[in-house]
Amino acid sequence: MGLKHDQGIVLRTYAFGEADNIIVFLSATNGKVRSVAKGVRKTKSRFGGRLQPFMHVDLVLYEGRNLDTITQVETIESYPNIRTDLDRFVEASTMLEVADAVAQEDEASAGLLLLLHRGLLALNDGVGGADLMTVYMLKVAGVLGLAPALRSCAGCGASSAERFSFDAGGVVCSSCAPSGAYKLRDGVTARLAELADSDIQNLPQPSAVPPSETLGVTRRFLEYHLERKIVSMSVMQE
Repeated sequence: MGLKHDQGIVLRTYAFGEADNIIVFLSATNGKVRSVAKGVRKTKSRFGGRLQPFMHVDLVLYEGRNLDTITQVETIESYPNIRTDLDRFVEASTMLEVADAVAQEDEASAGLLLLLHRGLLALNDGVGGADLMTVYMLKVAGVLGLAPALRSCAGCGASSAERFSFDAGGVVCSSCAPSGAYKLRDGVTARLAELADSDIQNLPQPSAVPPSETLGVTRRFLEYHLERKIVSMSVMQE
């Protein structure tokens, strides 16, 4: 046992004992990490607000038998504008929830951490809304190896794919379409493909396709494969 360094973005916190918190953060090398912050709920805690969700931090931890203890924290990026706008806050919370749902303990997550960081930077810089969330979730699906087929049939590769299937993994032609595959409105698949190929900090121009439609398809696709609801999205879409 001894001291070690790590970096990551705080995903969530919860109470532990009378004054401590468990800090759950996403690390590039260690995946989802749970650690203890001693006395952090006390008024005079030396950690202040540096161990709150959305904070990108550099940590020194003391290795423990079950949980490591945070002994030092330095802020790398605080994304301050997220906390001053309710829409941005909810969208950022959704990003954290999705990252928390897909990250695994003791499994390198450099791609996911970079994606989360760039998504939070975009929100902090004023880029937001349904298109940003669609891009983020499509790219999370890509990190997981679940990126939906959007330009050709997921089953046979045919270019004429008229329906969408969560189970089959994207658009499917009439021959490959399983039970439950449904037809999307004209233009939705092409818009999804455009968003999937875009940079999360440089979104394409708006299209005639309502952003709520592409976000709805993407959300349901990811929820299907995660086998869980994305709770923060319910707040965002109310």
